[in-house]
Amino acid sequence: MAKTVRKIQQPVALLPKKKRVAAYARVSSGKDAMLHSLSTQVSYYSEYIQRNSNWEFAGVYADEALTGTKDMRPEFQRMLADCRAGKIDVIITKSISRFARNTVTLLETTRELKALGIDVYFEEQNIHTISGEGEMILTLLACVAQEESRATSENCKWRIREQFKNGETANWRFLYGYRIQQGEVFIDESEAVIVRRIFDEYLSGDGAYRIANRLCSDGIPSYYGGEWIAKRVYAVLKNEKYTGNALLQKAYVTDHLTKKKVKNKGELPRYYAEGTHPAIIEMEQFEAVQERLAAANEKANAKGDHAKRYPFSGMIHCGQCGGYYRRKTNRGRHYWNCSTYLTKGTVACKAKQIPEDTLIDLTCEVLGLEVFDEHIFRKQISAIYVAAPNKIIFNFTNGSRVEAEWKDRSRSESWTDEMRQVAREKRRCEQWQRT
Repeated sequence: MAKTVRKIQQPVALLPKKKRVAAYARVSSGKDAMLHSLSTQVSYYSEYIQRNSNWEFAGVYADEALTGTKDMRPEFQRMLADCRAGKIDVIITKSISRFARNTVTLLETTRELKALGIDVYFEEQNIHTISGEGEMILTLLACVAQEESRATSENCKWRIREQFKNGETANWRFLYGYRIQQGEVFIDESEAVIVRRIFDEYLSGDGAYRIANRLCSDGIPSYYGGEWIAKRVYAVLKNEKYTGNALLQKAYVTDHLTKKKVKNKGELPRYYAEGTHPAIIEMEQFEAVQERLAAANEKANAKGDHAKRYPFSGMIHCGQCGGYYRRKTNRGRHYWNCSTYLTKGTVACKAKQIPEDTLIDLTCEVLGLEVFDEHIFRKQISAIYVAAPNKIIFNFTNGSRVEAEWKDRSRSESWTDEMRQVAREKRRCEQWQRT
């Protein structure tokens, strides 16, 4: 009987799929001894991940000089987007405080990543979030990290307030006309000449809008290369630091989590330090400007402040340029226009005007009112944003948002009886002139 020989194919062992591993790094204060800078952190994690033969390098996401209590971290957000897109299996980070100091943000993020099957490994604490006991331990340690953040914030506040008591100033980096070199404040003459020009032109009778427009026409950049607007001109005119003196603690941070800064209206003491730095403006000139500003404000109040006269004043923000909307009257009808458009034209802003009756109708609709009530409006609405032509967003005081849209009415629908009467009289005049 003939023999039958069969070839037996040996099964090929499948190589285990490599895990795609990424790292997140952040530097805020440079206190780390081993990873003392962002660049060294990036290099460290790149080498660390690529040394493991079972891992596939998925990149290093690194944020610089941003607080871990905020969500406005571009690289952190980019990393989360890549996780949702299925590009990452494991994230390595040094510690909980590097990832987030806000306990709520930390737990929400790690839970979302866990649901996606993504493990976050915290080196310092030796915690894997994918494990069963990981979240419990993480919660406890996150609370500790948040408390450390609060303690650090309080220590910083105490140090800054002690500096204020001693007449020491801070944040000179953001003051137009000055520069800091080796801890000393110096006048930047290229900007100081503009500061003097603003004061001179205002005392000569020009208003803030006219000064801003003239500076823009001359091609003179404002802060960080931006355009001059009336608000920035007023900020220069009202700043006592240009006299060589400094009013300290004008604002303060409410808490260490939100980092929200508010004006100091008497909640904390303020300090006036004299002769802290070189002066750009003489005190006599500064006081003369303050007198004119006070007189202009008093005059405006005598006529009736816009915020008191009109419910929508100071409430409507332009989505194109960021300016405020102002009330204008045309042929007996009231409209709200972007202030940038009114002062600089369509070159600067192309935002459409909004009829006031349309604003009132939309407000009543989102508030569920039959008749407009200014008190209810001010109590429930914090701001209105013009997002696009014929589309606005109502921001409520409770944090919610409602979008509203409208259609432009035909010309015949938009005319009032007064407008029709004016048109009839105009036609009669034209007929009389022709005869």
